[in-house]
Amino acid sequence: VAQGFIQTRGYNGFSYRDIAAAIGIKSASIHYHFPTKGDLGRSVAARYCDRFGQALRVLAESEQSARARLEGYAALFRDTLVERDRLCMCGMLAGEVETIPAAVKTEVARFFDEQQGWLSDVLQAGIDQGESDAGQDAQAWATTFLAALEGAMLVSRGLGDYGHFDVVSEKLLETLFL
Repeated sequence: VAQGFIQTRGYNGFSYRDIAAAIGIKSASIHYHFPTKGDLGRSVAARYCDRFGQALRVLAESEQSARARLEGYAALFRDTLVERDRLCMCGMLAGEVETIPAAVKTEVARFFDEQQGWLSDVLQAGIDQGESDAGQDAQAWATTFLAALEGAMLVSRGLGDYGHFDVVSEKLLETLFL
């Protein structure tokens, strides 16, 4: 429930009372497990990072080509946006980085570091196999790919036009692959 609130309202857009009302318990019950909102935010962000990492491992095992892996990666973001009507949780938290606790910031940084590392590895493999036209700068393209998907989610939601996300992700893939 907390993750859903963060993905739709942001970290500062909900309280323990909101969570309690959504699941039908007293907010004191939440405080028992998470004494502060920072404790809750860190736990939710850590779980999000871990689950996203697991999805990337599955994707890496199931797809052979770099392009197919990146298509699958973009689909993870698209599903969050279109099917769940949410934004990337760490993208939302990054927008509030000046007002979130340090422990939550640490998890947000971990998320983006892990994403860029995975993307860089995939792109480097595509370059090495002659599949990708990304030149020799996999790291820069990884940063660009992640930033473009995060931004496409925001703009799509702002416009109320999820097709915008598809245009951005397809153009990225066209640019990167022969």
